Amino acid sequence: MKEKILVSAYACEPNMGTEIGVGWHWTLEMSKYFEVWVLTRKSNQENIEKWIVESPIQYDIHYIYYDIPKALRFWKKGLRGVRTYYVLWQMLTNSIVKKTMQENDIHIYHLLTYGNSLWPASSYGMKQTFIWGPTGGVDSIPCEYTKYYPLKSRLVEWARRTMVKELPLNIGFQKRCKNADLIFCKSNSMYDAINEKYRDKAVLFTDVAVEPRQILSAEKKYRGVKYIVVGRFDPWRGFDILIEAFGKAVQTNQKISLEIIGDGKDKVRLQQIIKKLGIMDYVTFTGRIPIEQYYEKMAACDVVINSCLKEGAVTAAFDALSFGKPLIGIETGGYTRYFTDTYSIIIPRLGRAETINNLCDAILTMSDTKTRESMSLQAMHVKDAYIWENKGAEIYKEIMHIIERDKRK
Repeated sequence: MKEKILVSAYACEPNMGTEIGVGWHWTLEMSKYFEVWVLTRKSNQENIEKWIVESPIQYDIHYIYYDIPKALRFWKKGLRGVRTYYVLWQMLTNSIVKKTMQENDIHIYHLLTYGNSLWPASSYGMKQTFIWGPTGGVDSIPCEYTKYYPLKSRLVEWARRTMVKELPLNIGFQKRCKNADLIFCKSNSMYDAINEKYRDKAVLFTDVAVEPRQILSAEKKYRGVKYIVVGRFDPWRGFDILIEAFGKAVQTNQKISLEIIGDGKDKVRLQQIIKKLGIMDYVTFTGRIPIEQYYEKMAACDVVINSCLKEGAVTAAFDALSFGKPLIGIETGGYTRYFTDTYSIIIPRLGRAETINNLCDAILTMSDTKTRESMSLQAMHVKDAYIWENKGAEIYKEIMHIIERDKRK
Protein backbone atom coordinates (compact mmCIF):
# COMPACT_ATOMS: atom_id res chain seq x y z
CA MET A 1 0.00 0.00 0.00
CA LYS A 2 1.35 3.40 -1.00
CA GLU A 3 2.11 6.08 1.56
CA LYS A 4 -0.17 9.12 1.25
CA ILE A 5 1.13 12.66 0.80
CA LEU A 6 -0.59 16.01 0.44
CA VAL A 7 1.46 18.37 -1.75
CA SER A 8 0.90 22.11 -1.71
CA ALA A 9 1.82 23.15 -5.27
CA TYR A 10 0.55 26.67 -5.88
CA ALA A 11 2.50 26.66 -9.17
CA CYS A 12 1.65 23.44 -11.02
CA GLU A 13 0.62 23.18 -14.66
CA PRO A 14 1.51 21.00 -17.67
CA ASN A 15 3.49 22.18 -20.69
CA MET A 16 5.06 25.06 -18.81
CA GLY A 17 8.58 25.99 -17.83
CA THR A 18 10.00 27.63 -14.69
CA GLU A 19 8.57 26.76 -11.27
CA ILE A 20 5.16 25.97 -12.73
CA GLY A 21 6.69 23.11 -14.69
CA VAL A 22 8.65 22.00 -11.63
CA GLY A 23 5.44 21.65 -9.63
CA TRP A 24 3.92 19.60 -12.43
CA HIS A 25 6.79 17.20 -13.11
CA TRP A 26 7.67 16.76 -9.44
CA THR A 27 4.13 15.66 -8.51
CA LEU A 28 3.87 13.32 -11.50
CA GLU A 29 7.05 11.57 -10.42
CA MET A 30 5.94 11.41 -6.77
CA SER A 31 2.70 9.71 -7.84
CA LYS A 32 4.69 6.72 -9.13
CA TYR A 33 5.66 5.94 -5.54
CA PHE A 34 2.99 7.58 -3.38
CA GLU A 35 -0.72 8.28 -3.44
CA VAL A 36 -0.70 12.04 -3.90
CA TRP A 37 -3.20 14.81 -3.23
CA VAL A 38 -2.17 18.04 -4.97
CA LEU A 39 -3.52 21.36 -3.73
CA THR A 40 -3.10 23.99 -6.44
CA ARG A 41 -4.73 27.06 -7.93
CA LYS A 42 -8.16 26.93 -9.53
CA SER A 43 -6.71 28.79 -12.52
CA ASN A 44 -4.59 25.70 -13.27
CA GLN A 45 -7.60 23.35 -13.43
CA GLU A 46 -8.52 23.67 -17.12
CA ASN A 47 -5.04 22.83 -18.42
CA ILE A 48 -4.52 20.07 -15.87
CA GLU A 49 -7.79 18.31 -16.64
CA LYS A 50 -7.27 18.67 -20.39
CA TRP A 51 -3.87 17.03 -20.01
CA ILE A 52 -5.33 14.19 -17.90
CA VAL A 53 -7.95 13.41 -20.55
CA GLU A 54 -5.32 13.31 -23.30
CA SER A 55 -2.68 11.39 -21.34
CA PRO A 56 -2.34 7.67 -22.11
CA ILE A 57 -0.98 7.11 -18.58
CA GLN A 58 -3.11 7.26 -15.45
CA TYR A 59 -1.41 8.84 -12.45
CA ASP A 60 -2.31 8.28 -8.81
CA ILE A 61 -3.10 11.94 -8.12
CA HIS A 62 -6.13 13.67 -6.59
CA TYR A 63 -6.30 17.37 -7.47
CA ILE A 64 -7.81 19.99 -5.19
CA TYR A 65 -8.30 23.47 -6.63
CA TYR A 66 -8.69 26.78 -4.86
CA ASP A 67 -8.46 30.46 -5.73
CA ILE A 68 -9.57 33.53 -3.84
CA PRO A 69 -12.82 34.78 -5.44
CA LYS A 70 -12.06 37.01 -8.42
CA ALA A 71 -13.88 40.01 -6.97
CA LEU A 72 -11.54 39.94 -3.97
CA ARG A 73 -8.33 39.72 -6.02
CA PHE A 74 -8.91 42.56 -8.46
CA TRP A 75 -5.57 44.02 -7.39
CA LYS A 76 -3.57 41.01 -8.61
CA LYS A 77 -2.48 41.05 -12.24
CA GLY A 78 0.12 38.59 -13.49
CA LEU A 79 3.09 38.71 -11.14
CA ARG A 80 1.95 42.00 -9.62
CA GLY A 81 0.87 41.29 -6.06
CA VAL A 82 1.90 37.63 -6.27
CA ARG A 83 3.60 37.55 -2.88
CA THR A 84 0.60 39.04 -1.08
CA TYR A 85 -1.75 36.73 -2.95
CA TYR A 86 0.37 33.67 -2.16
CA VAL A 87 0.42 34.50 1.57
CA LEU A 88 -3.38 34.88 1.57
CA TRP A 89 -3.76 31.67 -0.47
CA GLN A 90 -1.72 29.70 2.07
CA MET A 91 -3.76 31.13 4.95
CA LEU A 92 -7.12 30.46 3.29
CA THR A 93 -6.21 26.93 2.18
CA ASN A 94 -5.08 25.88 5.66
CA SER A 95 -8.58 24.57 6.44
CA ILE A 96 -8.56 22.63 3.14
CA VAL A 97 -5.22 21.06 4.08
CA LYS A 98 -6.56 20.07 7.50
CA LYS A 99 -9.86 18.66 6.15
CA THR A 100 -8.19 16.72 3.32
CA MET A 101 -5.52 15.21 5.53
CA GLN A 102 -7.95 14.20 8.26
CA GLU A 103 -10.58 12.72 5.92
CA ASN A 104 -8.03 10.69 3.97
CA ASP A 105 -5.76 9.70 6.86
CA ILE A 106 -2.78 11.58 5.39
CA HIS A 107 0.14 12.32 7.71
CA ILE A 108 2.71 13.82 5.34
CA TYR A 109 2.54 17.41 4.10
CA HIS A 110 4.89 18.65 1.39
CA LEU A 111 5.23 22.36 0.58
CA LEU A 112 6.55 22.24 -2.98
CA THR A 113 5.82 25.52 -4.76
CA TYR A 114 6.50 28.31 -4.42
CA GLY A 115 9.99 27.41 -3.32
CA ASN A 116 10.74 30.66 -1.49
CA SER A 117 11.90 30.04 2.06
CA LEU A 118 10.73 33.47 3.19
CA TRP A 119 7.10 32.68 2.30
CA PRO A 120 4.70 30.79 4.60
CA ALA A 121 3.41 27.22 4.74
CA SER A 122 0.17 25.72 6.06
CA SER A 123 0.16 25.98 9.85
CA TYR A 124 -1.66 22.63 10.06
CA GLY A 125 0.63 20.96 7.53
CA MET A 126 3.72 22.01 9.47
CA LYS A 127 2.44 20.06 12.51
CA GLN A 128 2.45 16.82 10.48
CA THR A 129 5.44 15.10 8.92
CA PHE A 130 6.59 18.19 7.05
CA ILE A 131 8.64 18.15 3.83
CA TRP A 132 9.79 21.57 2.70
CA GLY A 133 11.11 22.47 -0.73
CA PRO A 134 13.15 22.52 -2.79
CA THR A 135 13.35 25.93 -1.24
CA GLY A 136 15.63 28.92 -1.63
CA GLY A 137 15.25 32.65 -2.01
CA VAL A 138 18.08 33.63 0.32
CA ASP A 139 20.63 34.37 -2.41
CA SER A 140 21.55 38.04 -2.64
CA ILE A 141 23.49 40.13 -5.14
CA PRO A 142 26.39 42.44 -4.13
CA CYS A 143 26.00 46.21 -4.41
CA GLU A 144 28.70 46.26 -7.09
CA TYR A 145 26.12 44.77 -9.46
CA THR A 146 22.91 46.31 -8.15
CA LYS A 147 24.14 49.92 -8.30
CA TYR A 148 23.45 49.75 -12.05
CA TYR A 149 19.85 48.67 -11.51
CA PRO A 150 16.75 50.92 -11.61
CA LEU A 151 15.90 52.42 -8.22
CA LYS A 152 13.05 50.02 -7.45
CA SER A 153 15.21 46.98 -8.19
CA ARG A 154 18.05 48.38 -6.07
CA LEU A 155 15.64 48.76 -3.16
CA VAL A 156 14.32 45.20 -3.65
CA GLU A 157 17.84 43.76 -3.56
CA TRP A 158 18.73 45.91 -0.54
CA ALA A 159 15.62 44.59 1.24
CA ARG A 160 16.58 41.02 0.33
CA ARG A 161 20.11 41.44 1.68
CA THR A 162 18.66 42.86 4.87
CA MET A 163 16.18 39.98 5.24
CA VAL A 164 18.92 37.41 4.68
CA LYS A 165 21.09 39.01 7.38
CA GLU A 166 18.14 38.90 9.77
CA LEU A 167 17.14 35.29 9.09
CA PRO A 168 18.28 34.20 12.58
CA LEU A 169 15.60 36.59 13.93
CA ASN A 170 12.93 35.63 11.37
CA ILE A 171 10.36 33.77 13.47
CA GLY A 172 8.49 32.27 10.49
CA PHE A 173 11.66 30.99 8.84
CA GLN A 174 13.01 29.50 12.06
CA LYS A 175 9.66 27.84 12.79
CA ARG A 176 9.61 26.20 9.35
CA CYS A 177 13.18 24.96 9.88
CA LYS A 178 12.27 23.58 13.31
CA ASN A 179 9.06 21.87 12.19
CA ALA A 180 10.41 20.43 8.96
CA ASP A 181 11.37 16.76 8.89
CA LEU A 182 13.12 17.14 5.53
CA ILE A 183 14.37 20.32 3.84
CA PHE A 184 15.30 20.23 0.16
CA CYS A 185 17.74 23.14 -0.37
CA LYS A 186 18.20 24.60 -3.86
CA SER A 187 21.60 26.12 -3.16
CA ASN A 188 24.53 26.22 -0.77
CA SER A 189 23.39 29.60 0.54
CA MET A 190 20.01 28.12 1.52
CA TYR A 191 21.71 25.18 3.24
CA ASP A 192 24.05 27.52 5.13
CA ALA A 193 21.15 29.77 6.18
CA ILE A 194 19.63 26.94 8.24
CA ASN A 195 20.58 26.96 11.89
CA GLU A 196 23.13 24.23 12.65
CA LYS A 197 20.76 22.49 15.07
CA TYR A 198 18.32 21.88 12.17
CA ARG A 199 20.85 21.32 9.38
CA ASP A 200 20.86 17.52 9.73
CA LYS A 201 17.38 17.62 8.15
CA ALA A 202 18.62 19.51 5.08
CA VAL A 203 19.88 18.14 1.75
CA LEU A 204 21.16 19.95 -1.33
CA PHE A 205 18.65 19.15 -4.06
CA THR A 206 17.89 21.07 -7.23
CA ASP A 207 14.24 21.22 -8.25
CA VAL A 208 14.70 20.70 -12.00
CA ALA A 209 15.41 17.77 -14.32
CA VAL A 210 15.20 17.22 -18.06
CA GLU A 211 12.52 15.69 -20.22
CA PRO A 212 13.67 12.71 -22.28
CA ARG A 213 13.63 13.69 -25.92
CA GLN A 214 15.04 12.46 -29.18
CA ILE A 215 17.40 15.06 -30.57
CA LEU A 216 16.62 15.82 -34.18
CA SER A 217 18.81 17.93 -36.42
CA ALA A 218 17.24 21.36 -36.79
CA GLU A 219 17.52 23.44 -39.92
CA LYS A 220 20.03 26.26 -39.43
CA LYS A 221 18.47 29.47 -40.70
CA TYR A 222 21.34 31.79 -39.81
CA ARG A 223 25.06 32.23 -40.37
CA GLY A 224 27.66 32.08 -37.66
CA VAL A 225 27.14 31.00 -34.05
CA LYS A 226 23.78 31.54 -32.36
CA TYR A 227 23.60 32.01 -28.57
CA ILE A 228 20.28 32.15 -26.73
CA VAL A 229 19.35 33.27 -23.24
CA VAL A 230 15.92 32.78 -21.69
CA GLY A 231 14.03 34.40 -18.84
CA ARG A 232 11.92 37.22 -17.52
CA PHE A 233 13.69 40.56 -17.73
CA ASP A 234 14.47 41.08 -14.07
CA PRO A 235 17.78 42.83 -13.29
CA TRP A 236 19.09 39.96 -11.15
CA ARG A 237 19.02 37.70 -14.21
CA GLY A 238 22.17 39.43 -15.43
CA PHE A 239 21.06 40.29 -18.96
CA ASP A 240 22.86 43.63 -18.67
CA ILE A 241 26.27 42.11 -17.95
CA LEU A 242 25.68 39.48 -20.65
CA ILE A 243 24.95 42.18 -23.23
CA GLU A 244 28.08 44.08 -22.18
CA ALA A 245 30.11 40.88 -22.47
CA PHE A 246 28.59 40.18 -25.88
CA GLY A 247 29.50 43.70 -27.00
CA LYS A 248 33.13 42.99 -26.11
CA ALA A 249 33.02 39.59 -27.86
CA VAL A 250 31.64 41.12 -31.07
CA GLN A 251 34.74 43.28 -31.32
CA THR A 252 36.73 40.06 -31.81
CA ASN A 253 34.20 37.91 -33.70
CA GLN A 254 31.47 39.44 -35.86
CA LYS A 255 30.04 36.01 -36.77
CA ILE A 256 28.14 35.58 -33.50
CA SER A 257 24.61 36.61 -32.52
CA LEU A 258 22.52 36.61 -29.35
CA GLU A 259 18.80 35.95 -29.15
CA ILE A 260 17.03 36.97 -25.95
CA ILE A 261 13.81 35.05 -25.27
CA GLY A 262 11.43 36.62 -22.79
CA ASP A 263 9.99 39.94 -21.73
CA GLY A 264 9.69 42.12 -18.68
CA LYS A 265 10.14 45.42 -16.93
CA ASP A 266 13.87 45.74 -17.64
CA LYS A 267 13.57 45.60 -21.44
CA VAL A 268 13.93 49.34 -22.09
CA ARG A 269 17.15 49.53 -20.06
CA LEU A 270 18.56 46.52 -21.92
CA GLN A 271 17.68 48.07 -25.29
CA GLN A 272 19.48 51.25 -24.25
CA ILE A 273 22.63 49.27 -23.40
CA ILE A 274 22.49 47.51 -26.79
CA LYS A 275 22.10 50.84 -28.59
CA LYS A 276 24.92 52.43 -26.60
CA LEU A 277 27.25 49.55 -27.51
CA GLY A 278 26.18 49.71 -31.16
CA ILE A 279 25.36 45.98 -31.38
CA MET A 280 21.75 46.23 -32.62
CA ASP A 281 22.64 43.95 -35.54
CA TYR A 282 23.94 41.25 -33.22
CA VAL A 283 21.29 41.08 -30.48
CA THR A 284 17.57 40.41 -30.99
CA PHE A 285 14.53 40.10 -28.73
CA THR A 286 11.81 37.54 -29.44
CA GLY A 287 9.43 38.49 -26.65
CA ARG A 288 7.47 35.76 -24.88
CA ILE A 289 6.85 32.77 -27.11
CA PRO A 290 4.83 29.51 -26.87
CA ILE A 291 6.73 26.60 -25.39
CA GLU A 292 6.72 24.73 -28.71
CA GLN A 293 8.51 27.65 -30.38
CA TYR A 294 10.91 27.84 -27.44
CA TYR A 295 11.81 24.18 -28.01
CA GLU A 296 12.36 24.88 -31.71
CA LYS A 297 14.76 27.70 -30.88
CA MET A 298 16.55 25.57 -28.30
CA ALA A 299 17.02 22.83 -30.89
CA ALA A 300 18.28 25.27 -33.54
CA CYS A 301 20.75 27.30 -31.46
CA ASP A 302 24.42 26.54 -30.88
CA VAL A 303 24.93 27.60 -27.24
CA VAL A 304 22.63 28.35 -24.27
CA ILE A 305 23.56 31.02 -21.73
CA ASN A 306 22.24 31.43 -18.19
CA SER A 307 23.43 34.80 -16.92
CA CYS A 308 21.53 34.75 -13.60
CA LEU A 309 23.55 36.12 -10.70
CA LYS A 310 21.75 33.88 -8.22
CA GLU A 311 19.83 30.61 -8.46
CA GLY A 312 17.39 31.07 -11.36
CA ALA A 313 16.51 30.09 -14.94
CA VAL A 314 17.42 26.55 -13.98
CA THR A 315 14.87 25.05 -16.39
CA ALA A 316 16.59 26.58 -19.42
CA ALA A 317 19.97 25.28 -18.21
CA PHE A 318 18.70 21.71 -17.99
CA ASP A 319 16.81 22.11 -21.26
CA ALA A 320 20.18 22.89 -22.82
CA LEU A 321 21.36 19.48 -21.65
CA SER A 322 18.28 17.75 -22.98
CA PHE A 323 18.90 19.24 -26.44
CA GLY A 324 22.60 18.47 -26.33
CA LYS A 325 23.65 22.12 -26.18
CA PRO A 326 26.68 23.41 -24.27
CA LEU A 327 25.95 25.91 -21.50
CA ILE A 328 27.60 29.11 -20.31
CA GLY A 329 26.55 29.96 -16.75
CA ILE A 330 27.54 31.89 -13.64
CA GLU A 331 28.28 29.94 -10.46
CA THR A 332 25.30 30.02 -8.07
CA GLY A 333 26.10 27.24 -5.62
CA GLY A 334 22.95 25.46 -6.78
CA TYR A 335 22.18 23.89 -10.15
CA THR A 336 25.71 24.60 -11.41
CA ARG A 337 27.11 21.70 -9.37
CA TYR A 338 25.59 19.38 -11.98
CA PHE A 339 27.48 21.00 -14.88
CA THR A 340 31.07 19.99 -15.58
CA ASP A 341 33.66 21.59 -17.82
CA THR A 342 33.18 18.84 -20.41
CA TYR A 343 29.87 20.31 -21.56
CA SER A 344 29.68 23.75 -19.98
CA ILE A 345 31.65 26.81 -18.93
CA ILE A 346 30.64 27.91 -15.45
CA ILE A 347 32.35 31.11 -14.40
CA PRO A 348 32.67 32.33 -10.80
CA ARG A 349 30.66 35.36 -9.71
CA LEU A 350 33.47 37.77 -8.93
CA GLY A 351 33.58 41.53 -9.37
CA ARG A 352 31.26 42.91 -12.05
CA ALA A 353 34.02 43.89 -14.51
CA GLU A 354 35.80 40.55 -14.07
CA THR A 355 32.56 38.62 -14.56
CA ILE A 356 31.88 40.52 -17.79
CA ASN A 357 35.38 39.73 -19.04
CA ASN A 358 35.00 36.05 -18.13
CA LEU A 359 31.62 35.90 -19.89
CA CYS A 360 33.21 37.45 -22.97
CA ASP A 361 36.00 34.85 -22.91
CA ALA A 362 33.45 32.03 -22.56
CA ILE A 363 31.43 33.35 -25.51
CA LEU A 364 34.54 33.47 -27.69
CA THR A 365 35.64 30.00 -26.54
CA MET A 366 32.25 28.60 -27.55
CA SER A 367 32.50 30.25 -30.95
CA ASP A 368 35.15 27.68 -31.86
CA THR A 369 33.40 24.91 -33.81
CA LYS A 370 35.57 22.07 -32.54
CA THR A 371 35.19 23.09 -28.89
CA ARG A 372 31.45 23.59 -29.23
CA GLU A 373 30.82 20.28 -31.00
CA SER A 374 32.89 18.38 -28.43
CA MET A 375 30.89 19.88 -25.57
CA SER A 376 27.63 19.24 -27.38
CA LEU A 377 28.55 15.58 -27.77
CA GLN A 378 29.33 15.31 -24.05
CA ALA A 379 26.01 16.96 -23.17
CA MET A 380 24.16 14.37 -25.23
CA HIS A 381 26.03 11.59 -23.43
CA VAL A 382 25.08 12.75 -19.92
CA LYS A 383 21.59 14.18 -20.44
CA ASP A 384 19.77 10.92 -19.67
CA ALA A 385 21.27 10.88 -16.17
CA TYR A 386 19.20 13.95 -15.33
CA ILE A 387 15.78 12.93 -16.65
CA TRP A 388 12.71 13.36 -14.47
CA GLU A 389 12.35 9.61 -13.98
CA ASN A 390 15.72 9.51 -12.21
CA LYS A 391 14.88 12.65 -10.25
CA GLY A 392 11.69 10.92 -9.09
CA ALA A 393 13.71 7.99 -7.75
CA GLU A 394 15.91 10.43 -5.80
CA ILE A 395 12.84 12.18 -4.37
CA TYR A 396 11.39 8.81 -3.31
CA LYS A 397 14.64 7.79 -1.62
CA GLU A 398 14.84 10.99 0.44
CA ILE A 399 11.19 10.91 1.51
CA MET A 400 11.24 7.20 2.37
CA HIS A 401 14.25 7.83 4.58
CA ILE A 402 12.23 10.06 6.89
CA ILE A 403 9.16 7.79 6.72
CA GLU A 404 11.21 4.77 7.80
CA ARG A 405 12.89 6.86 10.48
CA ASP A 406 9.52 7.90 11.91
CA LYS A 407 8.33 4.29 11.92
CA ARG A 408 11.33 3.30 14.04
CA LYS A 409 10.51 5.91 16.68
